[in-house]
Amino acid sequence: MRAAFAALLLAGLPAVASAADCAHPLDGRELYLRGTFNSWNAADAQRFVWACDRFELVTPLQGEHRFKVADEGWSADADLGGTPEALALRGTEMQRRFEPGHYRFTVDPARTRLRIEACPGPAPFGDTVLFLRGTMNNWAALDDNALQYHCDAYYLNLTLQGRHEFKLADAAWTPRTSFGVGLGNHVGEFRGAHTLRLSFEPDGRHRVEIGPRRFADPQAAAVDDPVALGLRFDSRNPVHKRPFGAQPAGTAFDYAVTAPAGVDALTLVIERRRHEGNQEVLEYTEAARVAMTREADGTRWTASHRFDAVGIWGYWFEARIGTRVFALQNNAAPIFWTREKGSSGRAEVTALPASPRVIRRFRQTIHAPDFRVPDWAADAVYYYVFPERFRNGNPANDPVPGRDRSHRGTVEKHANWLDKPFRPGSGDGSDARHNNDFFGGDLQGLIDKLDHVQALGANVLYLTPVFQAASNHKYDTADYHRIDPAFGTNADFTRLTREAARRGIRVVVDTSLNHTGADSRYFDRYGNFGGQGAYSGSVIRADSPYASWYRFDPTQVDPDKRFTGWVGVTDLPELDKASPAWRDFAYRAPDSVTKRWLDAGAAGWRMDVAPWVPDDFWREWRAALKAHRPDAITIAETWFDAAKYFLGDSFDSTMNYIFRNTALAYAAGGDARQLVGNLELMREHYPPQALHALMNLLSSHDQARSLHVLGWHDDADAEQAAEAKARYRVALLLQMTWPGAPAVYYGDEVGLGGGDDPDNRRPFPWADLGGRPDEAMHAEFRRLIALRHALPVLRRGELGAPLHVDAQVMAWPRRLGDTFAVTATNNAAEPRTVTLTLPAGSPQVFEDRLDGSRHDAVDGRLTVTLPARWGRVLVNTAGAQRP
Repeated sequence: MRAAFAALLLAGLPAVASAADCAHPLDGRELYLRGTFNSWNAADAQRFVWACDRFELVTPLQGEHRFKVADEGWSADADLGGTPEALALRGTEMQRRFEPGHYRFTVDPARTRLRIEACPGPAPFGDTVLFLRGTMNNWAALDDNALQYHCDAYYLNLTLQGRHEFKLADAAWTPRTSFGVGLGNHVGEFRGAHTLRLSFEPDGRHRVEIGPRRFADPQAAAVDDPVALGLRFDSRNPVHKRPFGAQPAGTAFDYAVTAPAGVDALTLVIERRRHEGNQEVLEYTEAARVAMTREADGTRWTASHRFDAVGIWGYWFEARIGTRVFALQNNAAPIFWTREKGSSGRAEVTALPASPRVIRRFRQTIHAPDFRVPDWAADAVYYYVFPERFRNGNPANDPVPGRDRSHRGTVEKHANWLDKPFRPGSGDGSDARHNNDFFGGDLQGLIDKLDHVQALGANVLYLTPVFQAASNHKYDTADYHRIDPAFGTNADFTRLTREAARRGIRVVVDTSLNHTGADSRYFDRYGNFGGQGAYSGSVIRADSPYASWYRFDPTQVDPDKRFTGWVGVTDLPELDKASPAWRDFAYRAPDSVTKRWLDAGAAGWRMDVAPWVPDDFWREWRAALKAHRPDAITIAETWFDAAKYFLGDSFDSTMNYIFRNTALAYAAGGDARQLVGNLELMREHYPPQALHALMNLLSSHDQARSLHVLGWHDDADAEQAAEAKARYRVALLLQMTWPGAPAVYYGDEVGLGGGDDPDNRRPFPWADLGGRPDEAMHAEFRRLIALRHALPVLRRGELGAPLHVDAQVMAWPRRLGDTFAVTATNNAAEPRTVTLTLPAGSPQVFEDRLDGSRHDAVDGRLTVTLPARWGRVLVNTAGAQRP
């Protein structure tokens, strides 16, 4: 037993801070540590706690990370960066390498300084829970009196009056973990709210301190009223809400809250959401308050509401219990990339916030009754190509340093196809310009390798921009009507679409209608396009035919400040999307950009940075596109919850980054119970026609490749590579069995690695050019894509609520006509056996279409063993033909 050390018990204790002293400096808004370790989300695991005189957070971290401190909305008064010693509003990202361990982050109340301390080590007694046990609780081990280990000591916030004897001990009074004074008890006089702290000296002696309330308790319960805590609502349970999920305008919904006796009134609050831009504008306006009716049994309150207008709506419940008012609202689960917390499903109760801004609404998608997406979208498998890095089919059109210009300079050309992309400032021998290095990939290379795409099983080729532009990525468009000369000609594009169509492959193109390039015929900042641009030679040209496309401020002296660059990037001057001339050029005119390339053979458009373009633009654009080509697909680049784009008036699909992050986090060993809300949110919020059209990617040209995310950081480390590929199989199986269209980023199918941009844009490792493609992985891709094509239930089947979710396993039901399937995955490094309760009326005999094994249910319960880092695709044997 550790020797006792003198306890410091209240002597000379200063007065406890008053409620006014503890006033929250952000009116209740939470602060979060947001960075590369959590995809810049406002995650509960990195939420600061306000402790009267500081914000405090303890969290585990390891590795090199960039980060900031901010609230959920990146508000102007709560977006902190710069340096830890001198935080600044809207400051730059901070960066630091963290050795594996826990760290305490403390922000002063003025939000001018961030203190970062390494915690000394893990809890001295591991998972053993210590309790305050004494005369205040009859010496019992009660959960309310459990201490928490927090960085450097055990802590407990408590409110007590009077003299009490106590010890600190585990539930079993184990001598090693029982702490008093010698063999006796601690004695203290308590006067209200305090913090108890138990720490240990290097020699093993313990120290108990009781002082003013100072512990920032991350587990503090906001509500202790037993009646309020008994309120129940689950948006995915038909007992509480009908019908399920997104619905067309005119649908009436029935709501029910179950509650114990003691509730005096319940009100259903309906609000209309306003959500603009990249989540900068997020507001709710109250539309209706519906008094709920208590049914005869006294435990169920009901109300109905009809949604007649298309939009995203919010709803929550206000509960009056005696003199107190509570909010029964959405949970606090974070959704990848999404400002609004809450995955829907089970509600949580809090005291009614002083500001309605912080209420977490359940969201309800109400779409147009005639919302349709192209029928082929549900059967699509995308092959996603960054053309400059795929294949050099025509060396004669390669960019030439010294001849071909890039802004005020020239281009760089790699001599070796298997080089890594240049990263300026890294010492790799490149110049100081970004995105001006070329390998020579072109449209002829794509045509030459269409058989590779076809053999993989992909039936849609998605190309990042191919129009003339200075950069290698081509999002800085120089001429919307011309294929970049380094890629070929307009005729080459038409030839590509025709050759693809001969193989049953559609071609989807990409551009930005939000900005052009500074080095373009429309802007022409560097005088490379003949002086007709709106800012040719850095001079505002009112006589330019493109003058109304941009907004200028001629009062500025600095040439970089006379116009707005998208997100501050002066190479990408932002377009005035309200300009009638721009809208004519973009989509209204018969020869508009949108229509011209559809006429040249494109099957649809993926639209870059969609949230920065106003919604009314997209509504007009969709109408023009669908009138011209009804079966053309519209895909938005959105990273957050994209339900606002699936109302029937803008997009059919989105690049599904929520799926990407969820699948990779799960494959990396993440707890499925914490991740599944991201998938369930889409099942509930997205209309089924959009859910089945989603572009479900795992890698992209904007994020590190999947194998890098899963741990392969050193190209020469074969063990790292093997481990990452083993994990990747889980993500791949989930991708190929999930509703929506899988998107294979070029090279992923043969094990191409690569970290953050530009390393994620490495050239394809063709064997005839010296590359070493992983043919085993290639075969796995082909097998799973073939399985998807063979089973319509995987492409078009209705997705039901999960049959089973635990830390490692997820199992989902799918149904299409008479075919019933169960898809299940296991991210553990060892097999897992689970028992699934099937829906009533389900088939009882299944075949695993991955290995041919038979699985029989007994009385509606199906027990299956899932292989390590793999899964099963179980299909009722009578309902589907073999591929």
